[in-house]
Amino acid sequence: MIENFELLDKNFPWFFQFFFFVIGACIGSFLNVCIYRIPANKSVVKPGSHCSCGKPIAPYNNIPILSWILLGGKAKCCGAKFSIRYPIIELLTAILFLICWILLPPIPAICGMVFVAFMVGMSFIDLDHMYIPDCFSIGCMLIGLFLSFMFPVIHGITEGIYLLNAIHSLIIAIIGAFIGSGLVVWIRELGQIVFKQEAMGYGDVVLMGAIGAFCGWQGAIIAVFGGSVLGTIIFIPILLAQRLTGKSSEESKSETENESSLMKLEIPFGPMLALAGYIYYVYLNKFIDRYFSDFAAALNLS
Repeated sequence: MIENFELLDKNFPWFFQFFFFVIGACIGSFLNVCIYRIPANKSVVKPGSHCSCGKPIAPYNNIPILSWILLGGKAKCCGAKFSIRYPIIELLTAILFLICWILLPPIPAICGMVFVAFMVGMSFIDLDHMYIPDCFSIGCMLIGLFLSFMFPVIHGITEGIYLLNAIHSLIIAIIGAFIGSGLVVWIRELGQIVFKQEAMGYGDVVLMGAIGAFCGWQGAIIAVFGGSVLGTIIFIPILLAQRLTGKSSEESKSETENESSLMKLEIPFGPMLALAGYIYYVYLNKFIDRYFSDFAAALNLS
């Protein structure tokens, strides 16, 4: 079957690219529902998609990405505006699915799409509510362990007896989950000692377990440090802008008060971890794993 996939992809590369782009957009549409309803403790199944006025949205007006463009970002029933974030999440998920298919072999690509769906959902919930639901984080970790056992190729194991490979792959995933979670636990503890407040939440701990299950211990380490770099690049300018704005608008505040408010500013770290984990999974693993190979052999981790 894999050979047939590869042959069809070789002769008609656009077919699977278009197919998985569309699938990604549809998954993104469902993620929009999850991102809104799960934090509100609402069912993601019932009721179906409906407008803010209460009227159900017809299927032909609920086509991912296209419906928002064709309707001008407004509901057909009452003219209420829909947030542009809906098509953005759909397009983002579609693009990430497409990248998985282009850069990876078929099985790792499809497993990567499962990984992407969870990462996108967790990231936007974290951005909105500063927490990550267990159904996403724990569910992603368990599915990562299951897929690691079923498809050892996602951890680069391609030769040998299937059952032994499956056990080997599962062990890699378990070690990745423990190392990923453990790193964040230590960062949390050090953050509480140094800053006298929680540096990272419990959700980030389980999120890193999920990333480790899909990416192994090497990917977990890269996700933690890569997420820190990405967070610094993205949020330091925001913090500086807020500090300057605070000084200009409230000049009576002291320097100490401004610094204290910055220290207390809560920043969602989950999206940075998810992005770093995704980059490792689809591209960096073949480079990073070379550098870790000697260390892994010494500790008998690979």
